[in-house]
Amino acid sequence: MKKTPSAYVVGMYEHPTRHAVGLTLAQLHTDVALGALGDAGLTAQDVDGYFCAADAPGLGILSMCEHLGISPRYMESTETGGSSYIVHLKHAVHAIEAGKCSVALITMADNLIASGGGLSLGGVGNLAEMPGFAFEMPYFRGPAGLYAAVAQRHMHDWGTTAEQLAWVKVAMSHHAQHNPHALFRNVVAVEDVLASPLVADPLHRLDCCVMTDGGGAIVVAHADIARRLARPCVSVLGVGEAIKHSHGGRIDFSVSAGRESAQTAFADAGVTPQDIRYASLYDSFTITVIIQLEDLGFCEKGTGGHFVADGALISGVGRLPVNTDGGGLCSNHPGNRGGMTKILEAVRQARGEAHPAVQVPDPALVLAHGTGGSLAGTHVAATAIFGRE
Repeated sequence: MKKTPSAYVVGMYEHPTRHAVGLTLAQLHTDVALGALGDAGLTAQDVDGYFCAADAPGLGILSMCEHLGISPRYMESTETGGSSYIVHLKHAVHAIEAGKCSVALITMADNLIASGGGLSLGGVGNLAEMPGFAFEMPYFRGPAGLYAAVAQRHMHDWGTTAEQLAWVKVAMSHHAQHNPHALFRNVVAVEDVLASPLVADPLHRLDCCVMTDGGGAIVVAHADIARRLARPCVSVLGVGEAIKHSHGGRIDFSVSAGRESAQTAFADAGVTPQDIRYASLYDSFTITVIIQLEDLGFCEKGTGGHFVADGALISGVGRLPVNTDGGGLCSNHPGNRGGMTKILEAVRQARGEAHPAVQVPDPALVLAHGTGGSLAGTHVAATAIFGRE
């Protein structure tokens, strides 16, 4: 049985840039903050709760509060990589329920590409100070290598094929062609993915996400405030978070922390995976989507490859539309932090504001899921379920 919502997403904004030349981090955060507040019909003076992660510039939350001219009575800068913003959503809802704030602003932005920065692991601190770093680093071959290991294991255990992985990219490309801001708008076929250069066996170039600048923000408000605003109300029905450790290398690559975070979110919302009409899933690599589909309960463990084949994730064609903005594989993956973009497209779908070619007919219940870290090691997963009012 679905619960009575206490908080709603009332505003959202995604920065259109994919290459933020001449834009500082503070400017990007400010752009998305004001965009989301404007979408909600609110101003910075209405904000009494603010959330950001390590992508915020300077002194982080302190710098951004001053830059935005806000003095929130509740602040948080939890850092869990790409899952940070869904975790922030959960904590914002709890803060609103506890009376600590009534209008919470959550921002994310990155200008890594324009600033000439190298590949980031999500701004999670000094990696050299991590326990076990000296033992693990000699074997580290970048994110693609880590996710290739997950894909290899899935293939070994369940017979998953490179063709099935490629269907994830094909679906995202079908959606991205309708997104004017998507970095990669070319529709591709399975053969195109398999013909692209091999990056880390079995992952090809087109199995990997794009790298972009950009960002986004959402505004979460108490139910009483949400119902007074002119914008559509998207209720936050359930949010779960979970962590999985690497256990010194004794880790099962086939299961992610998403299994636990999803169980919490579904129990909180009082719904099941079968009730979900649309899913925004973190798609750093094609294998990431397959693992999440299994762990979130959309299909049985080991059947994710079969689940995604033949266009099953394409809106209007398949059984479960996924990432109708093109996702991180085709549209936008700022600073290796795709969690915010997952919330944004889920809210668009719930509002009925996605592109007409990909809009789900009955988006009564939608889901967003993000991961921070690597599925091949320590990571945090967060799952959110939204309802259309």
